[in-house]
Amino acid sequence: MVGPDYNKPADPATPAWHNTSALPAADIALATWWQQFHDPLLDQLVKQALEGSLTLQSAEAKLREARARRGLQFAQVMPTSSVGLGGNRSETRTDNKRSDSHGYSADIDASWEIDFFGGRQRAIEAADATLNAAGYDLAAARVSLAAEVANNYIALRAAQQRLAVTKQSVISREQTLQLTRWRFEAKLVSSLELNQALSSLEQARAALPTLERTIEESKIALAVLLGKPRSAVEALLQADGDLPVAPAALAQRLPADALRQRPDVQAAERRLAAQTAQIGVAEAARYPSLKLSGQIGVEALTPAGLLRADTIVSSLVGSLTAPLFDAGRVQRNVEIQTALRDQTLASYRSTLLQALADSEKALSAIRWNAQRVEAQQRAADAASEAARLALINNRAGRSDLLTLLDAQRTELSQQDALSSARGDYLTAIVQLYKALGGGWSPAQDGDTK
Repeated sequence: MVGPDYNKPADPATPAWHNTSALPAADIALATWWQQFHDPLLDQLVKQALEGSLTLQSAEAKLREARARRGLQFAQVMPTSSVGLGGNRSETRTDNKRSDSHGYSADIDASWEIDFFGGRQRAIEAADATLNAAGYDLAAARVSLAAEVANNYIALRAAQQRLAVTKQSVISREQTLQLTRWRFEAKLVSSLELNQALSSLEQARAALPTLERTIEESKIALAVLLGKPRSAVEALLQADGDLPVAPAALAQRLPADALRQRPDVQAAERRLAAQTAQIGVAEAARYPSLKLSGQIGVEALTPAGLLRADTIVSSLVGSLTAPLFDAGRVQRNVEIQTALRDQTLASYRSTLLQALADSEKALSAIRWNAQRVEAQQRAADAASEAARLALINNRAGRSDLLTLLDAQRTELSQQDALSSARGDYLTAIVQLYKALGGGWSPAQDGDTK
């Protein structure tokens, strides 16, 4: 066949991950990685998203289109035939005499363009690869969708946790303000301390609307990902909850495993195969084409005569056509397809590098956020103890109000930072599973094989 044969590019050198020291090795089913968080609501949200997402419905429609286009290319290689039935009546007048005649015919026509140089076979190769790429695109959409649902769910729970901490701080500061007001009325403290207590309370209250907005935005985002209006998922998301528990063991894959698993990498490779085949399609236009056409039919004066063997008429015609002068159109088309192949090759290599970079960044984020959570937990515990002691001392008159307010502000800040750190750590884990191509398996769609 004309045109270059496709050979899959060799994978780049993939040294071991640089950030695996923080990860215990584990054999994890990447296809359903979100179940490792052991959060039933998260499982339910991902399941509903995979069933109802409009993005997935669009990708599925594109897969059906690619399958139909592949069938169309295959059909163009096969012979075509058609059948026809005809009848006619004629009237002749001569010297006031009229005579009628009737005729009947039946025929079968067939034609076939022989693919001597493989241009149509190359077109089938391109259609096959495009169909595979569409299957991998659907898988990539599943991967992204599951990760987006998990990220927004974690953002929702982190904001709810931060909101609970802030509300508790508001209650504590209201109590402090009330105590300060009583002391002010008893002329035990000045108006300065009263206003400091009021300012501290209002600062905590000012953080509430921002967190509530974040919660609402996360709920709306989840509804969109599930392909439903906000009201349809309100019952699922109404109750507050804690952050999911991080998996006890995380997936640890070698770089080559990640490259084989990620559907976007596989889709890019299949597009490269399809574009390589298109060069052969363009090359085939340089060469002659042979078309055979034939007809077999019968003609008779009566319908019964159509069944007689001596009325059969047949013909077979072959035609050979070859390009003579086209002002360089074929050559330019070959150059265009070759340039597109080179662009697709560059895109494939870029996708490979991005896959490696995504995995390295996720592993690095997990490592540093794990350390951050540990340190932040110690800081939050110390701040809570300091705030507790400051409250006891203030109520006993052993410390001033400023010391208490400062301790309460520090406690709120550290608890808020701890919730953020935990959310960031979980998000990094989600990004790792996404970077490794988690969220699908080849068994989910035969067209990705």
